[in-house]
Amino acid sequence: MLSITTGCNQSNTSQRTAFEQSQQAQEAASTPSAQPEKTKVVTTFLPMYLFTKAVAGNVADVEILVPPGSEVHEYQATPENVKAIATAKVLVKNGLGLEQFLQDTVKNAQNPKLTEIDASKGIKPLNEISPVEQTAKEEKDHDYEAGNPHVWLDPVLAKQQVTNIRDGLIAADPGNKASYESNATAYIKELENLNSEYQQTLQKTPTCTFVTFHDAFPYLAQRYKLKQVAVVEIPEDQLSPADVQNAVNAVKKYKVKALFSEPGVDNKLLKSLSQDLKLTLRPLDSLENGETDPQHYFKAMKANLETLEAACK
Repeated sequence: MLSITTGCNQSNTSQRTAFEQSQQAQEAASTPSAQPEKTKVVTTFLPMYLFTKAVAGNVADVEILVPPGSEVHEYQATPENVKAIATAKVLVKNGLGLEQFLQDTVKNAQNPKLTEIDASKGIKPLNEISPVEQTAKEEKDHDYEAGNPHVWLDPVLAKQQVTNIRDGLIAADPGNKASYESNATAYIKELENLNSEYQQTLQKTPTCTFVTFHDAFPYLAQRYKLKQVAVVEIPEDQLSPADVQNAVNAVKKYKVKALFSEPGVDNKLLKSLSQDLKLTLRPLDSLENGETDPQHYFKAMKANLETLEAACK
């Protein structure tokens, strides 16, 4: 009502001012606001990427150093890896001596502002490894001075890794604390549900014994009262009849119920073993290869549970 009773010049001035304010508001709305630069996080290999991406969500940029499917135990760093670490704010590693390429790579990156998150901090490693049965003149399987590093395959220990990653990201990027906490809480809840599913399913198959060809599953076995009784080392080619017989004898020695390989492995000796022993060769995924969606962890682990249930009956 005041605008009706004021003078014409004042009215025009008010109208112009209102129009200018409206125009300014529209221009501000149409111009993208400057977004704060996201924290750059690099992770070593697939499980660390999955956990970190789950916690970071969209508030940080997460990269992976070791391409999924590459052998992390024997990985050789690339110039791109050095560059990625040199420009990162945070580096997430599994620890326990797994990423042997990392020390020199970080040194070469010369990034004094880099924050390193050890996802296995506070986790007591298993130092007693399963017996290793060599079937040919092969190099000894990976030697872990700090203990077996495959802790991510135990959902309970995976929770600890996610918690460590969450706390490390909050310390490095406190402005996004609420997002990190919320995302971690949701992912940890899924891990708790997965653990419950494993417990309920595998309590029906107590003391199931199995042999693997990769010493990746002692934490999983210990958690759910299974027994990884041996790791059978095998060559991939140039097999002699003696190699095959040695492998058969090694597996028979432990009277196992299950024989596990890894997804995508096509090895003639493994197939021969399974036929000679009348055991079905089944895939058990160590999650060092696969999709980069954080939900892939649950997809692969539930497939592992189905495999264990079927093999241990």
